[in-house]
Amino acid sequence: MKSAKHELGQRIEHFKQECSKAGVRLTHQRLEVFREIAEACDHPDASTVHKRLRKTMPTISLDTVYRTLWLLDDLGLISTLGPTRERTRFDANLDCHHHFVCSRCGMTRDFSSEEFDDLDPPPSVKTFGRIEMTRVEVNGLCRNCIAENAKPER
Repeated sequence: MKSAKHELGQRIEHFKQECSKAGVRLTHQRLEVFREIAEACDHPDASTVHKRLRKTMPTISLDTVYRTLWLLDDLGLISTLGPTRERTRFDANLDCHHHFVCSRCGMTRDFSSEEFDDLDPPPSVKTFGRIEMTRVEVNGLCRNCIAENAKPER
């Protein structure tokens, strides 16, 4: 499933503007990696992006795809789903709970919320299959990162 053409055009234009603002060189490979993510509705991982791009760009390396995806993430042009870049986290708490994750340092903490526990996913989600669990991940800055950011530079 692919995104609508007008939506894709807007995303590509935004991508070009943000690269220019950040002083990042707009290469053919970067554009094609971004286009693949922008067109895809299945949120592909790096290996899938690489496999798809090799059909038209047989010399593109998996390393180039990874480096480009992390650059796009750092520029705020794409977002990641699932585990953080550095490491996968594990949780033995199987009780219903949710997570706060610091987007800067990765600090992760459990929290409880009856409101989140009682979330009723929209009917459109149910068309994908049977829902077995709903878990909310809240991303933000932890107190330490906020305090570190507030310290004057020397």
